Amino acid sequence: MSEAVRIGILGDFNPEFRSHHATNDSIQHAARKLGLKVESTWLPTPSLLEPGAKAVLDSFDGLWASAGSPFKSFDGMLKGIEFARVHDRPFLGTCAGFQYALIECARNVLGVKDATTAEEDPKAKNIVIYPVACAVPNRASGAPKLSGVVNQIRLRPGSYLASFYGKEVIEEEFFCNYELNPEFEWMAMEAGFPVVARGANEECRAIESPAHLFFIATLYQPQLSSRQDDPHPLIMAYIQHVADFHGKRLDDSVLA
Repeated sequence: MSEAVRIGILGDFNPEFRSHHATNDSIQHAARKLGLKVESTWLPTPSLLEPGAKAVLDSFDGLWASAGSPFKSFDGMLKGIEFARVHDRPFLGTCAGFQYALIECARNVLGVKDATTAEEDPKAKNIVIYPVACAVPNRASGAPKLSGVVNQIRLRPGSYLASFYGKEVIEEEFFCNYELNPEFEWMAMEAGFPVVARGANEECRAIESPAHLFFIATLYQPQLSSRQDDPHPLIMAYIQHVADFHGKRLDDSVLA
């Protein structure tokens, strides 16, 4: 097994997306701070439906569901997230990754097979992810509602997320137009992924699983505020958990 820690990024890399470059960079910011060698590879969503995709996913120590919806393959993204959840692989989802993590849980944990997003099917019955409800002040009509906006967020006391930040009120940048439909918030708790971060109007901003090694998904994008001399605390925690998983795999392979 490679000495480098390996992270698979679920998504369709677009060189024009600031968040995609920030995802790559933020991983290396944390890796350098932790003294680790980390390799990251983008996994195009159509490839996650191909024969052998499970073996490819299994070769990574951690998985990150990226921003960038709509993806080339809606089902491919869900398959990648399902693998992380079922196999307890350290997982981080940001922006669209958060949205699709909720869809995957609704479909595959709760059996709501038609759970979807308004972006994918605006006429569907169970639209779990819908357009951001409140327009951001002082933005032109028709402008992206949460595009490049910094919002204050309250973290749930005692949550893993709060422990990583070391505080319960944070500010993070968003770059999206969709969020969890509050009518379906019960699904997150029912599926075992309680809400651990809320916006000013009680909107869901993050979920986590207390039953997994590391499974956190945020509507905001922590990678956008990570810097080489100041890695983001959430991404630092994620990379450390991925490294710990990598170490355990090495130990198990030696004992096998």
